[in-house]
Amino acid sequence: MSVTLTGAEVRQPVAAWHSLSVEDCRRQLGAEAQGLTGEQVQARLAQYGTNELVEQAGRSPWRILLDQFANIMLLMLLAVAVVSGGLDLRNGEFPKDAIAILVIVALNAVLGYLQESRAEQALAALKNMAAPTVRVRRDGRDQQVPAADLVPGDLLLLEAGDQVPADARLVESANLQVKESALTGEAEAVQKLTDVQLPAETVVGDRSNCLFQGTEILQGRGRALVYATGMNTELGRIAALLQSVESEKTPLQQRLDKLGNVLVSGSLALVALVVIVGVLSGQSWEELLSVGLSMAVAIVPEGLPAVITVALAIGTQRMVQRASLIRRLPAVETLGSVTTICSDKTGTLTQNKMVVRQIRTLDHNFLVAGEGYAPVGHFALGDRIIVPSDYRDLQLLLAAGAICNDAALVPEGEQWGIVGDPTEGSLLTAAAKAGIDPEGLRTVLPRQDEIPFTSERKRMSVVVADTGETTLTIREGQPYVMFVKGSAELILARCRRCYGHARIEDLSDDTRRRILEAGEAMASDGMRVLGIAYRPVASADVDEDAEQELTWLGLIGQIDAPRPEVRQAVSRCRQAGIRTVMITGDHPLTARAIARDLGIADAEAVVVTGQQLAAMDRAELDRVVHDVSLYARVAPEHKLRIVESLQRQGQFVAMTGDGVNDAPALKQANIGVAMGITGTDVSKEASDMVLLDDNFATIVAAVEEGRVVYGNIRKFIKYILGSNIGELLTIASAPLLGLGAVPLTPLQILWMNLVTDGIPALALAVEPGDPTIMRQPPHDPQESIFARGLGRYMLRVGVVFALITIVMMAIAYQYTRMPAAPGLEAERWQTMVFTTLCLAQMGHAVAVRSDRPTLKTPVRTNPWLWLSVGVTILLQMALVYVPPLQRFFGTHSLSIADMEICIGFSLLFFVYLEAEKWLRARRRPSRT
Repeated sequence: MSVTLTGAEVRQPVAAWHSLSVEDCRRQLGAEAQGLTGEQVQARLAQYGTNELVEQAGRSPWRILLDQFANIMLLMLLAVAVVSGGLDLRNGEFPKDAIAILVIVALNAVLGYLQESRAEQALAALKNMAAPTVRVRRDGRDQQVPAADLVPGDLLLLEAGDQVPADARLVESANLQVKESALTGEAEAVQKLTDVQLPAETVVGDRSNCLFQGTEILQGRGRALVYATGMNTELGRIAALLQSVESEKTPLQQRLDKLGNVLVSGSLALVALVVIVGVLSGQSWEELLSVGLSMAVAIVPEGLPAVITVALAIGTQRMVQRASLIRRLPAVETLGSVTTICSDKTGTLTQNKMVVRQIRTLDHNFLVAGEGYAPVGHFALGDRIIVPSDYRDLQLLLAAGAICNDAALVPEGEQWGIVGDPTEGSLLTAAAKAGIDPEGLRTVLPRQDEIPFTSERKRMSVVVADTGETTLTIREGQPYVMFVKGSAELILARCRRCYGHARIEDLSDDTRRRILEAGEAMASDGMRVLGIAYRPVASADVDEDAEQELTWLGLIGQIDAPRPEVRQAVSRCRQAGIRTVMITGDHPLTARAIARDLGIADAEAVVVTGQQLAAMDRAELDRVVHDVSLYARVAPEHKLRIVESLQRQGQFVAMTGDGVNDAPALKQANIGVAMGITGTDVSKEASDMVLLDDNFATIVAAVEEGRVVYGNIRKFIKYILGSNIGELLTIASAPLLGLGAVPLTPLQILWMNLVTDGIPALALAVEPGDPTIMRQPPHDPQESIFARGLGRYMLRVGVVFALITIVMMAIAYQYTRMPAAPGLEAERWQTMVFTTLCLAQMGHAVAVRSDRPTLKTPVRTNPWLWLSVGVTILLQMALVYVPPLQRFFGTHSLSIADMEICIGFSLLFFVYLEAEKWLRARRRPSRT
């Protein structure tokens, strides 16, 4: 079969290797027991290629930089700079306006380049998971070779600590355990077997007779036949999926692109109108050209990209304080648009710590409280809290679990952790909660022998010497006791007696049935159920034959408990109109139990498995994804398909993940969220955001912060563009009024757009959010920047701003021509227009921060705004009264009377804005 990936044709043997016997695999791969020969290796390298992941070529840095100039507003500014510079040079003047515009264009281009030029490192992280060298058997002897030189048919020699360098079928194993969490997302080690043949449709996580590239050998040793290398491995398949996902612009970037189109087309139409009217009224082309250039500069919000970048950076810092690290700046705002959160279960919704929740002896059904591995919590019977030492059946069962155990409970600062298997660690914690000291117990019941757990046996046994120093055993005249734990059904089948009613009695068929029913009920609640039994023995030296004639002690139900704060976070999502979807590689029963506990779904919720997803076409998948919120036993391509289906339905998706298998879906999602503690480098590099505490509640906090950031962005866009429209209309009116000069030069306009607009806009970026923001539904990610009244506001305020300024301009034009001041009349009235516009914008900045009247908005919530207004006013005064700045910006000193006129008209604009808010507040109750 031929598979084409990343432009290179790769032919490798393809089969359901897990469904074949070892001999069939050897036959299909043309492999001998002594390994391949050197000639065979060279021939297969030529045929299949090296065992490496192939990377698609991306955009070059130069291409990314050039793409920044595809922005229509920057192109218009470039045109303005060229024309303005040409006019200045023709008139023998220094082209300071053109240079200033070119500097702004260059800065904006560099800013965009820096945001986009971060190279995608996910594939590099995938490559780092490949082992550099590996042991193989070739030419009848063991050799160390580069992993890149592996070919199908090679015989791998693996032991504890090795990384698996390619996908391979086991041919020999001894107690082989593999950590596959990076690939499958499941934290538990997987026991690998040789002599099994599995159904062809078996998912990757259940292929117990195969090894996969990028996983790690934890225990034991094995030999395996390589059947896939390079891009044909499971890791390579994920790399191909990862590279097939194309990055899209964020909602804000799309809105700003549309905004640029509207502003440029609108301003050009207005320029055309002014030029036509000017020509008809007999004005000179040079004067009209100057007006057009000034209008073009006025409509472009040159400082907006920088202000947005700073606002996003501020949001990033706030999010770090709430345990979320933003890797790509635009993701800050994007979070505010999230409508669906697809979350992994283990470690995100749950604590990734096994906790004993239920203990069933023959006589009692105990419930256990407490979180994590801390030995703190109580035991209850129904609603009644009990003293564990009062119940001997409970004490015996917990003691048996602590003795038949290889883990250790250790303090980690103020927390508690375990060394060893989480299942066994939870048994130690439960015993400690009941007042049993596991280490002390092991001292008085020293281990003499053990029969380890294997996936075939599904149980573990230990033999201890009963010294008689503890009451937590039943000696029955024998010097040793064997404790057994494992699969409840298998252990129960080996029991002849049971401990109940404070005595040992024969195990009846009815009792067996009740025990099995109890175990099934616990399993249906998503618990992992262990059975525990014991047997007094005469000898410390035992084998599997001794695991008979056991005495049943009881059942222990464990669960990877939900994080306590997640339940409230899911509830907040529901209030905020955000849907929570669980996608896990775990068992469907466990997924449903956790989802029910957290409020994601009810007890009757449908759980769709990866196998079912694989059989669905696109239309059927879309129907299922619309309604289903629980997915179990999923593969990487299933997660990707779920995200794509949600996006086709208009959902804005945040996807969490920690393993390599999550990377394609993380990249496809609108917001990819990787785990900071348990996450692989691959998942982090494919993500937009990293959770520093691996906690679902942190995602919700980040969404809240994203909504605050977007709300503030809308505020300063409203502020900046409302002011720009006022400037544009003011400039356009000059030829119509016959003033004979442009009221504002391009340099003065740049000053307003960058300084008098920019500094207060930065202060608006730190405005605190509305306390009710997470009780509001998410806004449509496809909505225009002008949605929800913002466009109407900008036009309305811009027109009023312009009318007030135009009236002032007409008065100032006549007023400044009255005194005898030859050669300075134009500069004087122009400076008054310039100053009025700047001061009026300060009032606009104060008014726009809240829909409430300014007097009812607490000053202390954003002192930076008042500081920015004060600083900007001082800077404007410097332009008016400091001679070097006067000469550079073309301003003129104003008298006290001139400044009073400017301040008066500026305040008039602020009064209008406050009156509008007051009237709106008066009308609001009547609507409700």
